[in-house]
Amino acid sequence: MHKPSLEEPQQVDSNKISPIARFAMQGLRKVPEVTIYFWIIKLLTTAMGEATSDFLVTSIDPYIAVAIGGIGLLVALTLQLSARRYIAWIYWFAVVMVAIVGTMAADVLHVIVGISYETSVVFFAIALAVIFIAWYVCEKTLSIHSITTLRRELFYWATVMATFALGTAAGDMTAATLHLGYLPSGILFAILFAAPALAYRLFGLNEIIAFWFAYIVTRPLGASFADWFGKSALDGLGLGDTRVAVILTVLIVGFVAYVSITHKDDKSA
Repeated sequence: MHKPSLEEPQQVDSNKISPIARFAMQGLRKVPEVTIYFWIIKLLTTAMGEATSDFLVTSIDPYIAVAIGGIGLLVALTLQLSARRYIAWIYWFAVVMVAIVGTMAADVLHVIVGISYETSVVFFAIALAVIFIAWYVCEKTLSIHSITTLRRELFYWATVMATFALGTAAGDMTAATLHLGYLPSGILFAILFAAPALAYRLFGLNEIIAFWFAYIVTRPLGASFADWFGKSALDGLGLGDTRVAVILTVLIVGFVAYVSITHKDDKSA
């Protein structure tokens, strides 16, 4: 039985839409279908963003690292916003840059400004709530299936950036401030990541809530395991941020190439 959702726009009888019009509507979509490949690549990008950001800010001057990240993010979002439809490598390049810069944003507030992780979590949670409210008030939908206009896409990327910063602060808070360590934090967030899917299937949780909750949790989930593999502190394996970042980058490129060729995440192709 179909579950009603706040994220669904008014339905139109697809039989009354011409094939050309249907193709045009689909072609306007700027984000991928939510499939298993979406979640795999999303988790890889969160982990890669954590490792890459930590590598940059410890290898070169932190201010230069932030500047480089900002330029990369600007280029990536320009490409994404200029594209007429969803293109896998452009979309995931933007997500990767958001992951890197989002990590830097949370780390800058803590390391340079001196704001606690608890305060950062509250700040970014409020920022995310404000974006969600503004998005819904303006568009009457928070569905990623309806990203067909520039304004909706701007709301979408503002949301994505807020979720990355919030997730980074939350992951660091559980690992360091609450002294759980990286691996226990990763296990905790893995459970939280699975929870909305189970709640959706068993109790009919609204799918927009389920999606965005899981989306937010992917950030501390991926980052916790990236830190566990890369760092020696907090019971980490100490493989090094550089090695972890390179391995994750190769995996991301492989999966993005696969969905680009097979179009398994793009029904309009």
